[in-house]
Amino acid sequence: MARCAAPFRPLSIAVLTVTDSRTLEQDSSGDYLADVVHAAGHRLAERALLPNDRYRLRALVSAWIADPAIEAVVINGGTGFYDHNQTPEAIAVLFDRPVEGFGELFRHLSFAELGSASVQSRAIAGMANRTAIFCLPGSTGACRLGWEQLIAPQLDASTRPCNFVSHLGKESQ
Repeated sequence: MARCAAPFRPLSIAVLTVTDSRTLEQDSSGDYLADVVHAAGHRLAERALLPNDRYRLRALVSAWIADPAIEAVVINGGTGFYDHNQTPEAIAVLFDRPVEGFGELFRHLSFAELGSASVQSRAIAGMANRTAIFCLPGSTGACRLGWEQLIAPQLDASTRPCNFVSHLGKESQ
């Protein structure tokens, strides 16, 4: 028996940029993500910019995970291989369940553009307290690739055969 596509349901999504060198006014990747959240029909719940500090990152994302109004978090930046990049270490410990294939698929998709440099991306995703969390590299191109190819379809209830929408929302627990 075929499953009918569910109707689109707007989600409340928070966007976080992790950077030691940009301000909100210079944050083209955060601007891109905020724009596509709106363009897709979702609500931008919050937007923030923090430095590469695992404890500040963990504190803010923990608050968003606990907030019943926030259903997804998209983080850009801090996923590279340099010592100062803290996003995977800060965020992965918060996951109730990692989305195992996200990073692998992101690296696979970015290989066409970056070649072997794609192995240095530490993009990750997971679920925590019925909140989807996606961590992308900080370049606007990486945010575009991650949003268009992976995140947007999974945050759309009409995507078949499955999507994350039915797993989101603290009110339904």
